[in-house]
Amino acid sequence: MSVLKKLAGETVWYGLSQIVGRMVNFLLVPLYTAVFTASDYGIQSELYMYVAFLNILYAYGMETTFFRYASKSENNPQEVYNTVLSYIFVTTAVFSTILILFSQPIATALGYPKLAHFIVWLAIIIAIDALLIIPYARLRVEHKAKQFAFTKLINIFINIGLNVFFLYFCKNIYDGKFLTGLKSTIAPIYDPEMGIGYVIISNLIANALVLLLLYRSFLNFRFRFNWSAFRPMLIYAYPLMFMGFAGITSQMVDIVMIKYFLPEGFYPGKDNQAIVGIYRACAKLAIFMNLGIQAFKYAADPFFFSKAEDKNAPALFARVMRYFIIVGSVFLVLIGLNLDIIVMILRKPVFREAVGAVPFMLLGYLLFGVYANLSVWFKLTDKTVYGIWLVTGGALLSITLNYLLIPVMGYMGSAVTVLVANLAMVVASYIIGQKHFYIPYNVGSAFIHLGLAATIVFVAQTIKFNNGWISFAAHQLMFVIYFSMVLLIERKEVIKLVNRVRKGK
Repeated sequence: MSVLKKLAGETVWYGLSQIVGRMVNFLLVPLYTAVFTASDYGIQSELYMYVAFLNILYAYGMETTFFRYASKSENNPQEVYNTVLSYIFVTTAVFSTILILFSQPIATALGYPKLAHFIVWLAIIIAIDALLIIPYARLRVEHKAKQFAFTKLINIFINIGLNVFFLYFCKNIYDGKFLTGLKSTIAPIYDPEMGIGYVIISNLIANALVLLLLYRSFLNFRFRFNWSAFRPMLIYAYPLMFMGFAGITSQMVDIVMIKYFLPEGFYPGKDNQAIVGIYRACAKLAIFMNLGIQAFKYAADPFFFSKAEDKNAPALFARVMRYFIIVGSVFLVLIGLNLDIIVMILRKPVFREAVGAVPFMLLGYLLFGVYANLSVWFKLTDKTVYGIWLVTGGALLSITLNYLLIPVMGYMGSAVTVLVANLAMVVASYIIGQKHFYIPYNVGSAFIHLGLAATIVFVAQTIKFNNGWISFAAHQLMFVIYFSMVLLIERKEVIKLVNRVRKGK
């Protein structure tokens, strides 16, 4: 139980950096949906989708590779750190130089010829992100969760503060809504035509400041270009890069496919770029599920590697999965039953139109968390090539389903695709993984908890009440009933847990 307590404790700290930070960041959504049009929000969503792809390219699987090689007893962690970071320095410089030199052709190809300077700024942001990957990974390997959380939160709060400064204070002062005497003061630093550019500028400044904050991580760094040492790392890593590409494709390809494959006029009075903005704004409502999964992954990756040689590891991994599914299912129901309230954070009513897609995304993201948990088998057996096939299959399925469903169902087709593609990856990974690294997962328990949670959420979405207060009360009652059922199902585990807590174990 002590190892699970340690994992839970680190998850809390990683969760603090992710959940608290992103929760505050989530408060920017009302600002964005109040200041930007749906089309502008769509452009921002598309640009940051490409950033997500480029982040995978810049990292090329070296984060997980660092965990793997730094955890091996025969390796010197500092030398692994020096070697990996040295090569990332070089590749980052090459990739960002290319982006900057070809920023205008890239912007034109995307349909935004006047936004080439955005490409330059994003290239610098991605470069800084890449240079921080291994320092952050070392903090995780050394179990310095508090320092990790602190620096992440600093980044987030600076970013948020700058967004509020530019898009709320500067904009409203410039528009004469308050503090009009300061208009001449902010005029040199605020351009009303910049729009979403201020989101990127804020991101850039915040990243640069955090790079300075983590300067100590580079003090003992020395360039090491040892190809014989790096080659096996690269062989281990490149499948992870392709897995990352395929994973991002599964999660974000809907942005491009809605833009290009949704029939014009499918939603009267709105162009496709606006529909992208509306869909992605509602997707933000599923952020709570994503954050929990991300926080768990931050703690779980080094945890799994550290326990790889333990003879009791399979049973331990099975317990971790069971608890993950239980907690994830509870969050699914809690969020799903309160969507009517959460959706009000989207300021303009137009952004709320895709809220019906959120339950599908919530369940799909939870299944992706299950898949991430299952993926331990090919990471620990060094059979990452299987990971390529699994996520590539998921990506191809996502592209195919989006292509078939978007023209018929609109953005609901994309939401259904998220659910189906992630379910397919879970099933395939489980079947293949049990043959190579057997883990005694409790499949029956997983079915019960996921099925019960999904049923509660989707039933709640189909039952509509004319009175908002009655709807709220009914949904809270449903949650109480659901949670009571969970406690009843897991009563033996709950009793064991309570007894351990009482004994201080």
